[in-house]
Amino acid sequence: MKEDLPELVRLRASLFEDLGGKYFNPASAGDDWRHHLAEVLGDQLATDSARILVVDGDEGLAACGIGTVEQWFPGPHNINGRVGHVIGVVTDPAHRRRGHSRAIMRALLDWFREREASRVDLYASPEGEPLYRALGFVDHPDPALYWRP
Repeated sequence: MKEDLPELVRLRASLFEDLGGKYFNPASAGDDWRHHLAEVLGDQLATDSARILVVDGDEGLAACGIGTVEQWFPGPHNINGRVGHVIGVVTDPAHRRRGHSRAIMRALLDWFREREASRVDLYASPEGEPLYRALGFVDHPDPALYWRP
């Protein structure tokens, strides 16, 4: 899997390019984030709290998906406190509409079940939203807010 790191970085970069805008692709970011991403991906390959799935293409990767499970504080709405996150599912444009994202998502959902995640969160692009809804994802009851220091 370590040999896939450059391709994983390429696919993640293509996701941010597709999403665009000042939030996902700020001009000030430069390329340093790619080096940091490769480091974190390499580190996460050795943990049980992350799952990185790939689909091989003819030259490089056709698609990838990343999931993580975090331990939060339990509550009545989250009995064990284990929350899954789909960090991103990306398919190379030359390999789209072949079911790669659906296959990756099904495998990630199985992995989340094995890890006893009480729920799985994700942020959907407009293109990916129909797939996620077809797999059972619904609107989150809490508003999504963020803060940057």
